[in-house]
Amino acid sequence: MADTTAPSDPNTPATVGRRVHRLRLERGLTQRQLAEPAYTAAYISILESDRVRPSEAALRHVADRLGVTYEELATGRPPHVATGLRAELVDAQRLLALGEGEDAAAAYRRLLAEAERHGLDPEHAAALLGLGQCALYAGDLTAARGHFEAAEALLGDAPALQRARAVRGRAVAHLLAGELRYSCYLLESAIDELHTAGLQDPDALVLLYTAAIAPYMDMGAHARAAQAAEIALGMAPQVTDPALVAGMHRTVARTLLAEGRTAEADASLAKAAALYEQLQIRTELAHCHWMRGYVHAQEGALEAAERELSTARDMLAATRAELYTAQVEVELADVLRRLGRREEAGRLLHRLLDGLDPDRGPVHRAAAHRLLGLLAEDGEDTAAAEEHYGRALALLEPTGAAGDLADLCRLLGDLQRRLGRTETALETYRTGLGHAAAPGTTTLGPAPAQPPLTAP
Repeated sequence: MADTTAPSDPNTPATVGRRVHRLRLERGLTQRQLAEPAYTAAYISILESDRVRPSEAALRHVADRLGVTYEELATGRPPHVATGLRAELVDAQRLLALGEGEDAAAAYRRLLAEAERHGLDPEHAAALLGLGQCALYAGDLTAARGHFEAAEALLGDAPALQRARAVRGRAVAHLLAGELRYSCYLLESAIDELHTAGLQDPDALVLLYTAAIAPYMDMGAHARAAQAAEIALGMAPQVTDPALVAGMHRTVARTLLAEGRTAEADASLAKAAALYEQLQIRTELAHCHWMRGYVHAQEGALEAAERELSTARDMLAATRAELYTAQVEVELADVLRRLGRREEAGRLLHRLLDGLDPDRGPVHRAAAHRLLGLLAEDGEDTAAAEEHYGRALALLEPTGAAGDLADLCRLLGDLQRRLGRTETALETYRTGLGHAAAPGTTTLGPAPAQPPLTAP
């Protein structure tokens, strides 16, 4: 009884036929014994001679008679391979969470090759996501984007949360490269796609809405950031991943701070820190110290801010998270300046700029130049101050960071006015007003709508 329908597995009939022939001989079975009762010896002969592409039903029958799994017969993979790879991927994720970035990257590269060799797309994609995260922490944004894009291509039919992790990784890489609008575009597109498809996955949506907060804030789109935070908080009770909830609490604190709700921001960060301590996720715990330092700085508690930011800086530096370390050091330098320790702040900023790749982190480099301009003004070195402000503007203009651009134009315009260059100052002010006039627009226009979630 011939069966010539195509199987779901893409293996060639030659590969499957040879595998059936080898396993049948190893077990001492005749073609008739293997075929009966559903098939004929002639069909098994055709299958083994590579002249038919067996259906899934035929392969399941043959696999049962041979005492192997359908997957092993169809793919040639031992049944334990995928399970073993998944366990090792968890170990690699643990290494990354503990800040062992280089060891995690080496593990992910080995697992990537193993998954690719066995044709295990889900594990292949998971290894790519891990490598992308390692590259983000190391500051290699080009490599990070490549890994996340490759993972996304493999995850076309995967659950929403896995696809969202790939999109979120790409968006963060573009954000750190100063491409704020494109970062928003990626996240908003993914959110709208989930809504359009009716995939109300709370984990995926919280991940995407939370990731959108940072580029919204950097672009001056505070209303959108607040809306994204409100939506994420509303969905939090339905989220199953505690690390995701912790990340949401940490990021939402930014919007609370922008609204002057520092006590609530600190409470949100405390919840995140408690979860990260419980999960022993060192890199994310460092981010909590960072945000708490920012809270203290906003409240004027500068000594406490210095302690928290120094802790965060040391933890991130230990994990070789170059760009995140640079961000924290800029904020630490600002606190040192406000404490009157201007020389120490200047040394920190110059060291940061010397060590940071010019092609990476334009927003952070611009922030460092802005602070160096303020330090130069403190020292009455107006030429150096103007030079640093100009460098900061050149770095920020391609990024769309409207609030920072408006602030820099104000600082530079004030300096030019004090120097008696009134016309130049007016032009600088007009440029700043142009950046501040319509903050918060993105390439998609209206912000994503709130999802029609139902109670859990």
